[in-house]
Amino acid sequence: MDIRVYRPGELTAADRAIWTAMQTQAHLQGAPQLANPFLSPEFALALGHCRRGVRIAVLREDGEAVGFFPFQRTRFGVGRAIGLGLSDAQGLVHRPGFQWDARELLRACGLAVWEFDHLVEGQKPFEVSARGAFGSPVIDVDRGYEAYLAQLRSRSPKFIRSTLAKERKLGREVGEVSYVHDERDPAVLRTLMGWKSAQYRRTGRSDRFAHPWIIRLLRQLFHTRGDSFAGMLSVLYAGGRPVAAHFGLRSERVLTCWFPAYDTDFAKYSPGLVLHLRMAEGAAAQGVDYLDLGRGEKQYKDSLKTRDLSVSEGWVMRRHPVALGHRARRAPVRALRNTVLSRPELFGPADRLLKRMGSVRAAGKNGKEK
Repeated sequence: MDIRVYRPGELTAADRAIWTAMQTQAHLQGAPQLANPFLSPEFALALGHCRRGVRIAVLREDGEAVGFFPFQRTRFGVGRAIGLGLSDAQGLVHRPGFQWDARELLRACGLAVWEFDHLVEGQKPFEVSARGAFGSPVIDVDRGYEAYLAQLRSRSPKFIRSTLAKERKLGREVGEVSYVHDERDPAVLRTLMGWKSAQYRRTGRSDRFAHPWIIRLLRQLFHTRGDSFAGMLSVLYAGGRPVAAHFGLRSERVLTCWFPAYDTDFAKYSPGLVLHLRMAEGAAAQGVDYLDLGRGEKQYKDSLKTRDLSVSEGWVMRRHPVALGHRARRAPVRALRNTVLSRPELFGPADRLLKRMGSVRAAGKNGKEK
């Protein structure tokens, strides 16, 4: 097997076409998880424009490309899944039945260690090094929106009645409700990022949009359009003004739910839930198989999902001092985080503490502005 590493801009059009074809045909080959847009060449190229150290390993047999492995690395040989902490699907895109030696791949890429937190299923050479597996909820719409709605009514009749009633109330009290599945106005994208930034601060989380490179990445993906990949901005309007919005990525068969947010002035109408139902309807009309809500336990995900995928986290290591040092630093942090997230008696107090801290920060900021 021949393994060669390229910068994103060095990848040939022919290799990109093969990579895309592997994703397009993945559902026919029993590996639908490889169709996720986070595993696409477009996402790797966009991230390469915004971050240093993005590389793509192309694996060939008899001169033919059989696998594509995007990753990020530091000059010390620490490797991370591309978009670690931001992407919801990671791994190696490959032809059916292909297997590889993980440590041989790391050696060819100049990596002592490769860390992942959303490894998709079916990556056996990497999965043996996983430290844990986690549910990633999805909304199946391959049988159509009405079939999905019927499933929700059967499982959670009170939830669906309440959500649809709030949508009607929003229309009566604010103005006609409308939905745009693929909004092309960049001003609305800026509005969404403002809402999301405020949500991060309000809940005590780290504000991703405080990082200019993430803003650049979303803007670039917003303008990336193609049959097999597109940045999708979906918006719920009431009375002609946006009340909820979402930006995610779409492949031919998967829509990733990435950055949802809403105007808190309309919180009593649950515009975020209404938006997700409209997104499911729009995705079904486009021929999408499912919406990937992403790893993480949230009440709204439990209410909307039809099932869970499984994603893994961990790291693959070679015998190298850098790898040992990286594991020593990262393992305690990940273990503590996962323990808190998996135990309600710990997560509840931690979540409330973060929100109180967010409120204090917001109050302090408002005081300074006055």
